[in-house]
Amino acid sequence: MKKDIRYSCYPFMREKSSCVDYEIRTDSLTTRIGAVFPTLVDDVLGQIVLEDLKKIQPLAYHANGSVRGKLAITSEDLKWLSDRYDFYVSEVGETIQQFVLPQGIESAARLHICRSEAKKSYRALHKVSEDREVDEILFDFLGLLANVFFVMAVYMNQQHHQEEIPFISKSYPTKKKKGVTTNEIE
Repeated sequence: MKKDIRYSCYPFMREKSSCVDYEIRTDSLTTRIGAVFPTLVDDVLGQIVLEDLKKIQPLAYHANGSVRGKLAITSEDLKWLSDRYDFYVSEVGETIQQFVLPQGIESAARLHICRSEAKKSYRALHKVSEDREVDEILFDFLGLLANVFFVMAVYMNQQHHQEEIPFISKSYPTKKKKGVTTNEIE
């Protein structure tokens, strides 16, 4: 008897492989990226971020399929993402030289969620790499992607004159850096 597909949300769901967990994680990441779009559509100050996210979202799905299927993240994709990182870093300046609380305007808060999802995807990819060979470009892509989401969030707050709230850890030593106290975890 053929199984009714309405009861299957993903064909590999019962697989024991950590690859499934990675695919579910990156699916969540891609979904979270889409959840940022509505906050930017009517935001004149957010159009650069929106255009970048429109390119990033399919890349996240390409990262999803790049373990079980053919590697679909290219060095050109990584270079483009790296260039976008450099753009946002040049825009936000010194603000990112400290830890900040993940907060701010709605688009920034959602971008921080994307940052967290990218880190979870990276961790899930690490688990996959314990079972099978994983191309290093996927780690580079997900690590850079998390950092891009961070600088995008800071950029959006900056565009809307939303102050960042520095986070000073009680768990890790801090050091003075140009008049700013920062956490010393590098």
